[in-house]
Amino acid sequence: MQVPENNTAALALASTPSYAQALQALRIKHTRVKQVMDELNSLIYPGSQDSLLMVCGPTGAGKSALAQHMVKAEIERSAGEMEADAGLIPAVYIEARASGADDFSWRLFYQSVLEQLDAAELDMPKYHFGIDASTGMMVSPRSPKDRTLDGLRSAVERALRHRKTRFLVIDEAAHIIHLTRRNRLEIQLDTLKSIANLAGVQIVLVGSYDLFRLMSLSGQLARRIHVLHLERYRQDNDTDIRAFRACVQKFQDAAAPIWGQSLMPYADALHENTLGCIGTLSAVLTRAARLTETKGSWSVEHLRTALLSELQRQRILEEILEGEAAINPGLTRTMPKPPKAGNQNHKVA
Repeated sequence: MQVPENNTAALALASTPSYAQALQALRIKHTRVKQVMDELNSLIYPGSQDSLLMVCGPTGAGKSALAQHMVKAEIERSAGEMEADAGLIPAVYIEARASGADDFSWRLFYQSVLEQLDAAELDMPKYHFGIDASTGMMVSPRSPKDRTLDGLRSAVERALRHRKTRFLVIDEAAHIIHLTRRNRLEIQLDTLKSIANLAGVQIVLVGSYDLFRLMSLSGQLARRIHVLHLERYRQDNDTDIRAFRACVQKFQDAAAPIWGQSLMPYADALHENTLGCIGTLSAVLTRAARLTETKGSWSVEHLRTALLSELQRQRILEEILEGEAAINPGLTRTMPKPPKAGNQNHKVA
């Protein structure tokens, strides 16, 4: 690729805002995200028996973008209701924190949920779940009982009910697994299911293929979880190739002053290097933009430097293939055969 390099271009780049930051913040509602969001919107409704929903996919597929899209879209849809009811928080997004301890910290988890339900900057009524009604600020729980883990759990359930929250999205939910001893995994998932039932919300777990391991814990838990697969864009599928190229086009348009129209010729190479994962594509192009801003002019060498190394790519590919091999057969849904003509047992009265 040949790109003119001159002092005028360098000065223009120096005077523009950071395109690397703009690309990092860019969230594309691409085909895969839209497909899974449409499915989730159909499955999230009052009285649903799917108290727990699970979205799994490869690293860099855009799972966090999907999780944030879900909550943002629900808040936008509920704008009228929120105007009429200042206490309403229809959807909540949190990230399951890695605390650094040997076990998953439910205390941190509950505190994260309560922080999101506080919304102190908004004109919302304050309920007694650790919020000072006079200042609107989060405070320590008000009694020795409330300081216990059970007290925090009860506070979360009350807060979700008071805020009339419809669903809670837990990103990086694999941390609940990674930081838990194997003999306690079923207890962890039972806890989430219990919160969902008692608070009247649906919980959406978002994470890597490791999450799918939860399905094998017990038949009772498997019955309560509906799994959705956020797939990568494959290079052996023409529809996927076109969808991936459309994403590259959006990234090119978002930083046109840097690379003009010169990014699209490398769409296929980007597809191969990023394994069709839009989050990984975003990271690669953000690095390329940062290198360009640092050097003062665009060069294809910046893009080459920003790519995943072959070792990185191979390791990620191995994880993807292992995950796909596990989840795809598990998500095969077989339709029952229709009744034969004349079969009296299937007549409708």
